[in-house]
Amino acid sequence: MDKNQNTLKTWLFRKVSKSTSFFIILFIILYGVMLTIVSSKFLTAYNIGIIVRQMSFFGIAALGQTLVLIIAGIDLSVGSTACLGGIFFATLIVKMGVNPVLSIILVMIMGAIIGYINGTIITRMKLSPFIVTLAVSEICYGFVLVITKGSTISGITGGILFLGQGMLGVVPVPILIFILIALILAYILKNTPFGRELYAIGGNVVAARLVGIKTNRNTRIVYLLSGALACFGGVLMACRYNSGQPTIGKSWVMSSITAAVIGGTSMSGGVGSMFGAVVGAFLMTVLSNSIVVLNVSQYWEQVMTGSVVLIAVAIDAFRSLSRNKVKISK
Repeated sequence: MDKNQNTLKTWLFRKVSKSTSFFIILFIILYGVMLTIVSSKFLTAYNIGIIVRQMSFFGIAALGQTLVLIIAGIDLSVGSTACLGGIFFATLIVKMGVNPVLSIILVMIMGAIIGYINGTIITRMKLSPFIVTLAVSEICYGFVLVITKGSTISGITGGILFLGQGMLGVVPVPILIFILIALILAYILKNTPFGRELYAIGGNVVAARLVGIKTNRNTRIVYLLSGALACFGGVLMACRYNSGQPTIGKSWVMSSITAAVIGGTSMSGGVGSMFGAVVGAFLMTVLSNSIVVLNVSQYWEQVMTGSVVLIAVAIDAFRSLSRNKVKISK
């Protein structure tokens, strides 16, 4: 009996030790304890509410980015797509008087079209996702400036603001939406043929084609989902601030990639999870929030973000090297 218990403990230890998310959660707890000791403002209901709201907005884009990274792609247009989504949403409601629900549907269709264009150019023309999505990002932000002339579109009112500002009990509505989307995508990845095909494409696209997986079609669908989710995140931000602002999504590209990679998603494809993206998004938000709590200059936030990106890339490179060694040894 003791031998079986020791074997079980050893197995659990190995599983936990290999879990990136476990170490991130442990770091967040330790970092949170330190912040609580240093500042009484951190562990308050008000501040925790701010953290979970902030992570929800860019976290939705991070979920789409995770899907893209799993197939060994990258989407640098999520920030500009989110910004254009928020601006388009505000324009429809404030300037055109369109029904709010219909406005959300139209905005998400627009985001899906942007993502589908990304995927189509990448698959049909065999171009680098980096270059394609970077170019589309510039185009989207150009449209934002054309529409707004750099000004905020204010005046969003009504019950639709509940999506960005509402509470269900003590829980902010945005975090519930974020978690619901994460759970749906997690189920798709783990329990559907489409989800398993995405991992196969990221692991070895040539082998995936040989076994009959429609790699180009799935790639277009993934970019479509990324664009739609980014736009939806922009809508929630617009609801949060009662306006469409040209600065929405400005830092979402780096944050979404970092959240996914820190959470265990490989930039070389084939590995990743929604849970890891959620944990990574929470870590990024806690780090950003700590600058405010500790009353440190906001200019240090970019330094911290850049540093975390480098650490995330280094961790990803180390994990990829370890996986390659295991494959070679087999």
